[in-house]
Amino acid sequence: MMNTQTLLEQIALGEDSTRQFKTDVTNGESLASELVAFANSEGGTIFIGVADDGSTPGLTLQDVSRINQLISNVSSQMVRSPITVTTRNVGLENGRIVIALKVPEGFEKPYFDKNGVVWIKAGSDKRRINSKEPLRRLFQEAGQFYGDELPTKAKIDRLDDLRFKKFLQKYYKCEYPQSEEELLRLLKNLNMATDDGRLNLGGALLFAEQPEWIVPLSVVKTIRFPGNKIHISDYVDTIDCSGTLQEIFHDTMGFIMRNLHHIQAGNNVNAPGTPEVPREVFEELLVNALVHRDYLVNATIRIFIFDNRIEIISPGHLPNNLTIEKMLMGNVSIRNPVLVTYVAKGLLPYHGLGSGIGRALKAWPDIDFINDREGCQFTAIVHRKPIE
Repeated sequence: MMNTQTLLEQIALGEDSTRQFKTDVTNGESLASELVAFANSEGGTIFIGVADDGSTPGLTLQDVSRINQLISNVSSQMVRSPITVTTRNVGLENGRIVIALKVPEGFEKPYFDKNGVVWIKAGSDKRRINSKEPLRRLFQEAGQFYGDELPTKAKIDRLDDLRFKKFLQKYYKCEYPQSEEELLRLLKNLNMATDDGRLNLGGALLFAEQPEWIVPLSVVKTIRFPGNKIHISDYVDTIDCSGTLQEIFHDTMGFIMRNLHHIQAGNNVNAPGTPEVPREVFEELLVNALVHRDYLVNATIRIFIFDNRIEIISPGHLPNNLTIEKMLMGNVSIRNPVLVTYVAKGLLPYHGLGSGIGRALKAWPDIDFINDREGCQFTAIVHRKPIE
């Protein structure tokens, strides 16, 4: 509950992407853009009656009445879709009032102002969206668009016929289509191709020949650094893992496992030894990164191996309102339904939606997770134990 003490504590933190100060509000269009920006981002609070420097001139009762009416009109009539906001009047010691206007993160993104402009938060300020990628991401967060359904430039003749044929025989007990028309119909039914004969991103990542030529950002970059810091040019081992998701998974796992310590622990000297961190930990984390990353973010998955830790950095923060705490409880928010559908059939070692992180932690509890919304990435840090 917001009281005077809580208000002053919030103001003392200054403006950021979830807090904004305004001495007064008189322009409806300006307020609409602020509401849209918050609703399209993580939500936040506008403190009206607070100056940019954090001082609190406050508002009169007449100001409060006028501004609340303006807020009601703007939130219902000057944004699309209407935004449900809440206000709380907080009294100051000088007898004046501050309005705490709380704007929730929207569930129907993207939101527009009455001029059709989409705004998002950029730190303590806002910016209009004028390119396709951020707009697609907003539609993706609203569940109206999925990155792996995005059409690619590759026609269905880029399909790896042998790989797809084996998949059809194993999982659907059917033969490879005899004609291009039948193949396109089948791919469309499997949600892997568009009406005009192009593979979508999910179809390309799973079954195309050399998908890295079609989706360059699908490559996984791996580096083993000496010590515990990133070096510009000094490294022990590195490889770019490319191909289908299955090929990427296989090559990346190979890189990780060969850069781990293997402990004999009384085994025969010719035995391969037991990896210092169980293999299943990296299987779960890598599948999670490949399947749930944001393919609309202009970045690759990166894996950094240091002496004391292994970092798996995946483009895109947790989607929608998903938090690390919710994720650890098994909650999920599907970003790439095509990939989830077919990976779940056994194309990768996938053990069930929402269970991978818990399984990794059970096998190796010393894992930290960082959900970086500003940097738009998610990091899993597997801590290594000193080897004597």
